[in-house]
Amino acid sequence: MLADEAMTARFQHEVLVHLDAAYNLARWLTGEDATAEDAVQEACLRAFRFFEGQRGESPKAWFMAIVRNASLDSLKASSRSAHHEEYDDEIHGASTLEGPDIAVARDSDARSVRACIAGLPREYREVIVLRELEGLAYKEIGAIVGVPIGTVMSRLARGRDLLQQRLLAQHRKLAP
Repeated sequence: MLADEAMTARFQHEVLVHLDAAYNLARWLTGEDATAEDAVQEACLRAFRFFEGQRGESPKAWFMAIVRNASLDSLKASSRSAHHEEYDDEIHGASTLEGPDIAVARDSDARSVRACIAGLPREYREVIVLRELEGLAYKEIGAIVGVPIGTVMSRLARGRDLLQQRLLAQHRKLAP
């Protein structure tokens, strides 16, 4: 009984502390809140089931790989196209200390960036989310995605270039 309690405590300390990052990745991959929540729940169950066999330097990278796989499994199972969530000030925390014109501009910019990231092909989107939003190291991203570090670097470079092109194109459309 004590061994089970110790393992559960270790699981909470090493894995469950990364639930926000797990949901963030799942949300970006699936494109839907409910599907992301289901994928994270499934990933937690899988991670707990195989926690004793966890290998590697980073429990976060190990867990995020499980989240990625659960998210991709969800997409395959549902085989429906993802839709994009609109930016919401209440959820994403716009400051009430700024003027309305600044808040509107910030909201518009955030929507543009989110839409452009969401429109990237999955292999670029996932590495950008893991690196730029979750701050993971290239080695961890490689372990999560299952590719060599060089491929991670290549996908990041191509993804960033594509994101920049899309943002510039959007900016040109909006410019007077």
